[in-house]
Amino acid sequence: MTEPGDRAPAPGPLRDLQALANTVDLESGEDALRTPAGLEAWAREHGLPDLRCGEADRAAVVALREALRAVCEAHAGTDLPDAAAAVLERLLARGPLVLAVDTAGGARLRPADGLAGADAVVAHLAAGVAAAVADGSWPRLKACAMDSCRWVYYDRSPAGRSRWCSMAVCGSRAKMRAYRRRGAGGAGAGHSSG
Repeated sequence: MTEPGDRAPAPGPLRDLQALANTVDLESGEDALRTPAGLEAWAREHGLPDLRCGEADRAAVVALREALRAVCEAHAGTDLPDAAAAVLERLLARGPLVLAVDTAGGARLRPADGLAGADAVVAHLAAGVAAAVADGSWPRLKACAMDSCRWVYYDRSPAGRSRWCSMAVCGSRAKMRAYRRRGAGGAGAGHSSG
């Protein structure tokens, strides 16, 4: 699936999470994770080349995808639903991370050894979230405010207040809808543009 508009992909630690969130296109209904084979193909492209998945793994990763999209909506200003938080808590507990220390004394979180299926995907993405929290980029991964879109994008705006995946598409649609609402609600009344 391709990135709408002209937005660049998220930086390193968030790229795989953004890619997972965008495995479904809500407008077209296209879903790369419709089958376990689709999940395995996604995993190969995102650093998990030997992952084997069944239907339960696929269902768990789809639940993870939707809960992560809800987090990205929260980054854009909505509240995280309790149900999404519960899904994340349950799934993240299944994908443990360990602290890896390198020869220079640097440290990073990485997936624990021996994980398989959905647990391996969860831990892989959780390690990316941990790195993004550490570098401050995590809150900039957002979901488009357009209900029919909800595409996950990385907000590179200086103030970090972007609301749409593409100003040219979703932003224009939202502004046109708001304009029409104002026009319908105030027919015959003078409006100021302040």
